[in-house]
Amino acid sequence: MDYSMAMEYRIHPLPLDRLVGPASRATETLVRLDERIARSPVGQGFVERSHFMDAASSLWLDGELVHLEDLVLHDARMDIRTPTHELSRAHEILRLRRQMLGNKPDWALGREGLSILCGRGAATAVHEDKPQSSARVAELADDDDDDADGDNSLSVEMAALDAALARAQAVVERALDETASVVASRSAKAASNDRNPLIYDLEWDESERLAEWTLRVAETAGLPAVLRAAVAFEAWNVIAPLQHAPWLGRLLIAALLREAGLTSAHLSALNIGARMIPRDRRNAPERAARLIAFLDGVHETAAAGLKEHDRLILAKTQMERRLKGRRSTSKLPEVIEFVLSRPLVTSGMVEKQVGVTAAGALGLIAQLDLREVTGRGRYRAWGIL
Repeated sequence: MDYSMAMEYRIHPLPLDRLVGPASRATETLVRLDERIARSPVGQGFVERSHFMDAASSLWLDGELVHLEDLVLHDARMDIRTPTHELSRAHEILRLRRQMLGNKPDWALGREGLSILCGRGAATAVHEDKPQSSARVAELADDDDDDADGDNSLSVEMAALDAALARAQAVVERALDETASVVASRSAKAASNDRNPLIYDLEWDESERLAEWTLRVAETAGLPAVLRAAVAFEAWNVIAPLQHAPWLGRLLIAALLREAGLTSAHLSALNIGARMIPRDRRNAPERAARLIAFLDGVHETAAAGLKEHDRLILAKTQMERRLKGRRSTSKLPEVIEFVLSRPLVTSGMVEKQVGVTAAGALGLIAQLDLREVTGRGRYRAWGIL
């Protein structure tokens, strides 16, 4: 798509008469899922499992296949074969989801978050110490005021000296920040100039496109959260800020829903729901049809999450029945929590997680009556699938 055409993307007008119904349905289901996760005994396990499922689904949407078994083993650093490029990308998505959920809701779409997620973290790392320095200056100023009210002239002089040193330190830090910003800017420009023209389009200004997308997202501030996410996702696909990471847009849209407060307890796995929407609907020629397809995908994501949550609750109840009569030092409760947090587990993973021998891990797995999912005699894996 020609970038001049992408720059002409406009948010309004929106066919609200066609979008309000699907948006309301998706919002209701999504909020119900988030409330259930927030109060659930398997909430943490559900969140961890959704990370894996969403990462694999993201590759599926891009026309590539990554087995959950390989992704789980790669995350545990127990690969049984050489990781492929697709597997490495799926693990990158997995790590980014964890990073997004581990930070504040507004982090991912903020300046620092976007810089890090888009691979420009060096330009913002120099600003991390600013709040501490400001707090130190304020602390010294307060100490200066407190000592000035006292009768100890030596304390007053020392406080004044500390304040002067703090001001000098602030000047030095400001100069270092400016220098680092210049160096980072030159490094980014040099990196863009060194890009292989056979791989990258040298006229593709990712910074400008990303700024354009954030501007379009800001224009949707008055819309309902789910409808805003749909429009932001459509804008990402049209503007295409990143040449080789279109999948990042789906993660940022999930972060947008979390920032709006709809998914405070989890990061929505939008790729799972998108898989349930036919490709011709997701890529329909009409814009309104594409927006409705996204909204239906959000609903399918939340509906699938509710079913998965109920299944985990049932599995947890069944496995905890085997804890009756166990000693307080039994490793079985820890194994149950671990099994609920992964799509599948191996004896090596259980051995590493709970600190038992290989035979002990196999014994604990056998006690839970898990399902063997590989059908192999060696390198087996179990789950509650």
